[in-house]
Amino acid sequence: MAGETARILVEFLEVAITSIVFLKGVYPSGAFERRRYMNMVVQRARHPQLRDYIHSTVFGLLPFIQKGMVERVAVIFFNTDGIPVERFVFKLAVNLSYGSKVEEADLEFSLRSFLIKLSVSESLTKVLPHDYRWEITAYFRSLPEASANKDVEQWIPTDTRQWEQPPLLTPIKSMSSEPLCVQLYIEHPSLSEPKP
Repeated sequence: MAGETARILVEFLEVAITSIVFLKGVYPSGAFERRRYMNMVVQRARHPQLRDYIHSTVFGLLPFIQKGMVERVAVIFFNTDGIPVERFVFKLAVNLSYGSKVEEADLEFSLRSFLIKLSVSESLTKVLPHDYRWEITAYFRSLPEASANKDVEQWIPTDTRQWEQPPLLTPIKSMSSEPLCVQLYIEHPSLSEPKP
């Protein structure tokens, strides 16, 4: 059951992360094309490298999500000093012991509401600095054994600089059901965060 839930979740994350990149205007709108997903119109990256980066990163998490090891997946936007200016965070909890059959339609209906909220959340975000970069980062509950799993070797520890003060959180959407709980929120540096 956890395998089916995890597969639906990573497909959703791929679409949601593409939606965030589109929402932030990281690339010209021509870099995306409209597609249908969960019976709604979403954006899909046209550029093969962009599409492959998002796809391979998210699907690389599948074995770890299936084991309940992934706590959060974040899309982080950095300034030129490598300091985060904005994070879109998906906090995940998959119930691995859930024994019933997952109703795919129910799960998709719940996840679809995240995409709807994302599409209208631009006003909650910050204008990015002129010269910025972005990445997808996963936060693990515990570090997997490198020797036990070849998938682990694809992931490298991040050197992302952290904020010194707790961030300001803006909730976007949350769902709590069996076998999956997801929260989506945006983090910004607190007003008392030291400037670089």
